[in-house]
Amino acid sequence: MSWTARFISPRADGLGAPLFRREVELPTGHGEVVGARLRISAHGIYEASINGRPVSDELLSPGWTSYEWRTRFAEHDVTELVRGGAVAIGIRVGNGWYRGRLGWTGRRAVYGSRLAAIAELRIRFADGHEHLVATDSRWRASTGETTADDLYDGQHIDARRAQPGWDSPGFDDSGWMPVEELESDTDRLVASSVPPVRRLREISPVSIGSSPSGRVIVDYGENLVGWVRLTVSGPAGTRITVRHAEVLERDELAIRPLRSARAEEVYTLSGGVDTFEPTFTFHGFRYAEIEGWPGGSAALTAADPADAGLTAVVIGSDLRRIGSFACSDPLLTRLHENVVRSMQGNVVALPTDCPQRDERLGWTGDIAVFAPTAAFLFDSGSFLADWLRDLALEQRAHGGAVPYVVPDLLKHSGIPPELQPFDATALWADAAAWVPWALWWAYGDLATLREAYPSMAAHARRVRSLLSADGVWDAGFQFGDWLDPTAPADDPAAAAADPGVVATAAAYRTARILADAAAVLGYSDDAVEFEGLAASLRAAFHTVYVRDRRIRSDCATVYSLALVFGLLREEDRGWAGDRLAEIVAASGHRISTGFAGTPFLLDALTRTGHLEDAYALLLQRECPSWLYPVTMGATTIWERWDSMLPDGTVNPGEMTSFNHYALGAVADWMHRSIGGLAPAEPGYRRILVEPRFGGGLTWASARLDTPHGPASVHWERAGDRVRIAIVVPSGSSAVLRLEDDERELPAGEHDLTVRLSAHPGRR
Repeated sequence: MSWTARFISPRADGLGAPLFRREVELPTGHGEVVGARLRISAHGIYEASINGRPVSDELLSPGWTSYEWRTRFAEHDVTELVRGGAVAIGIRVGNGWYRGRLGWTGRRAVYGSRLAAIAELRIRFADGHEHLVATDSRWRASTGETTADDLYDGQHIDARRAQPGWDSPGFDDSGWMPVEELESDTDRLVASSVPPVRRLREISPVSIGSSPSGRVIVDYGENLVGWVRLTVSGPAGTRITVRHAEVLERDELAIRPLRSARAEEVYTLSGGVDTFEPTFTFHGFRYAEIEGWPGGSAALTAADPADAGLTAVVIGSDLRRIGSFACSDPLLTRLHENVVRSMQGNVVALPTDCPQRDERLGWTGDIAVFAPTAAFLFDSGSFLADWLRDLALEQRAHGGAVPYVVPDLLKHSGIPPELQPFDATALWADAAAWVPWALWWAYGDLATLREAYPSMAAHARRVRSLLSADGVWDAGFQFGDWLDPTAPADDPAAAAADPGVVATAAAYRTARILADAAAVLGYSDDAVEFEGLAASLRAAFHTVYVRDRRIRSDCATVYSLALVFGLLREEDRGWAGDRLAEIVAASGHRISTGFAGTPFLLDALTRTGHLEDAYALLLQRECPSWLYPVTMGATTIWERWDSMLPDGTVNPGEMTSFNHYALGAVADWMHRSIGGLAPAEPGYRRILVEPRFGGGLTWASARLDTPHGPASVHWERAGDRVRIAIVVPSGSSAVLRLEDDERELPAGEHDLTVRLSAHPGRR
């Protein structure tokens, strides 16, 4: 349906988050109102109300897309808000991603300098008559209580400037200013197909205390994403400042990891009872510092934390939770909970790297390796399919090269010298192929795979054009095995793994995925093309990088990628697996891999008969390891293995986030190899039940709402006997694989007991 409405903007700037309103008298003589629907979007982020009541509970709409080509709009049934008589529509617009600060260069107003709203309210009467109220030059605009707002820097709210009733009938807006209709292309508006951002839960403080410098510190007990809703009373004009941080350092708020993000709210009291909720920003934090509280800090620290009026509101895209995991080791269960929390905190309108510092970008590499985990934990299909549409648009703008971040902020703010020359780069650009393939295996949705395929193929062909005369991918900029723990804090790309080995291995996996995807979709010519590309990459990998039973750079990452991606001949898998196990053991079963190797490390060990080493790595508590952060009190996944050093100080590196899901991709192995629940065919049409027993675990459970219904595995071990309870949903079947035993299971519930051999880790 085309738009009658136009984007409208205040004639004057400097209004903070402007208010727009229109009031109309509904026509009479058509009977009762039987239906009303509101379509709405903005240049910026908006909140809408009709007759003084919110239109929805959605937040930060319309989210961040590649605004050059598409902006989402929402459509709401507002029948209950519209009745006969007068109707008042109110819209509040904040800067958001459209006009706010984005990235670490300080760039603002990347997509435009003017905030604007567009809306159409279609009201249907009993006799079929339809009345339209659309944004146009007849609307009015004014300032509200939000005097400043920014996703990085926070929100300033002056309660004295509130205009009660501004979005209700009868309000006098004669003093408000006119609006201008903007020449903005409504063809870019697309109906939203993603779960909106919402308030997910609320958390009361676990403690309120004083820091060594005398500042009030509120601890919410977990690293979360959202804001603090504050209720307070005090003299008019009193200013309260709320600052946020993920961790404390020497018992003070550690703000250095935020870099230039101020992450603070400033509230000015009205003189009555005020409730402040900064819905035009969000922060990643566990701790909040409160300054300027009426009655002084002593009054606040003496209060019962639950009754202090300082509630943390957790927000995120409202994805449905579909997968769960738990086991007998409480640290592993906590690790998994941390993965879940990190994912929730990094799906705020798009999949981001982190939610707290001056970044929060859709880095392609993070989701490329995390997609299988994401698709198990939450119903991520529509969310990631929508993001892939932006990836394809940005890729097309770059002539086939997938950018580092989607939406591509860097093409506006400038690509840093250390990330140049820009072109497709391994793992990051491979998101074009790896993410839709992960969704295909998770949900079996052919439509998503078919839609993504042109982008997948364009990426694979772009990579082919970048190969050297030797047939390997060893030129151009590469992130490589990013954040290898041996890399210096100020040079995260200085990994042990040769970047050409990493890139060529990733290129082979992409070519293999494209060949398989083309076959699934019936594109026979493409299947032959990409089979040939995969074969040539595999041969070149052997010729250039494999010699004398060693892979170039001889580190854990290169063996992991070669083994899991299938680059090695069958006769080479034994020595490569043994060499990987030697490297892992020599490290004392501490992690020596970064973003590239870590997601595949445990699978490589498991598949080559070194399950004991895989469990020793997973259960390691010394740094670097997955459990070290858990022992340090982490409630989310860290960006660096040592984001916090053992002495409690923050890693000196410039990039030090405490909420980054990439290294949490290990949860995929936990689901499949500990829980024993994996797809044997796309969409779990057939289920593989193959738990790998080890690590001293005595029980584990994995559950998933598959496209066919709930599936679950629960096992308990006592000595050499294991009891396994399995639920196979209707329309599916399963294969139970334990050591050398394999049996078919039809849909239904199964309960059986098996005896294990003396060496279950080797096959």
